[in-house]
Amino acid sequence: MKNRKREICTSGSVRDENGQPPHLLGRRNFLHLAAGAAALPAVSRIAWAQAYPTRPVRIVAATAPGGLPDILARLIGPWLSGRLGQQFVVENRPGGGSNIGTEVVVRATPDGYTLLLVSTTNAINATLYDKLNFNFLRDIEPVAGITRMPTVMVVNPSVPAKTIPEFIAYAKANPGKINLGSPGVGTPGHVSGELFKMMAGVDLVHVPYRGGGPVMTDLLGGQVQVLFGSTSLTIEQIRAGKLRPLAVTTTTRWEGLPDIPTVDDFVSGYEASAWAGFGAPKNTPTEIVDKLNKEVNAALADPKMKARLADLGGAVLPGSPADFAKLIAEEIEKWGKVIRAANIKAE
Repeated sequence: MKNRKREICTSGSVRDENGQPPHLLGRRNFLHLAAGAAALPAVSRIAWAQAYPTRPVRIVAATAPGGLPDILARLIGPWLSGRLGQQFVVENRPGGGSNIGTEVVVRATPDGYTLLLVSTTNAINATLYDKLNFNFLRDIEPVAGITRMPTVMVVNPSVPAKTIPEFIAYAKANPGKINLGSPGVGTPGHVSGELFKMMAGVDLVHVPYRGGGPVMTDLLGGQVQVLFGSTSLTIEQIRAGKLRPLAVTTTTRWEGLPDIPTVDDFVSGYEASAWAGFGAPKNTPTEIVDKLNKEVNAALADPKMKARLADLGGAVLPGSPADFAKLIAEEIEKWGKVIRAANIKAE
């Protein structure tokens, strides 16, 4: 009887040769198998990320060709193609103030094969539009920053002010008589001007246009007197002496206009800039996000890439996905306050 595989206990229960009830042995085997099965998805995700990409990747630029997101996508895309062995193809999806292209990415499969060229506009739109079909902060996974660019505060030469303090004094002496032009309601140029109005305590009349070209034409003609414009929009006119730069809007001077101070030098705490980077649909595997982030940062460390971005008026914006997420969250909060305070409504 000692050689029996199971024996009857005094309680009447059946036990195995090790004295364990068979149901307990089965449970242990089950837990062992379950633990092994749980590890499989993690292993497969890592293997998947290591192989990524195995087919072309599309970069959605939510503007027409020639816009900053489009230019940056076509600048970084070839680098990623060369490093990762698959084509990174730019797809322009303009319309809806960049919301149409953004929603395309939000609704895409989160597998790393659809990316969004994220920009300041996305942070502004989070508050500017009351009814979006997505929540940008919740639905887009930050991948990597690319660049940060200053805006230049310029005036028509008819304006007597040559410095920020002189302009503030002139504006306070002429409330409601100075026109602030912008490329459109809710554009970075508009909200940058509204932030200046709030912090400097001046009354400027906002005049929106449909794009940078029309507002530049009227600024040169004197129909509007001041503009917060991108470096690409303003630099040629500044160098030709047709516009007077008063300051740049970043907290540090821009190497393209090294003698021009910052707004912050006179209006403490003022900062506004255009920035851009990559985003992906929420729940894109961390391993793929990290892989893309590593390659983008490698691009930003390349001297030729730095030079190309400098030519566009920008500085590199390296960092981790968490760094880029922090920037986006801060910008959404900042511009949200300006939009609510100025009661700006999307057209």
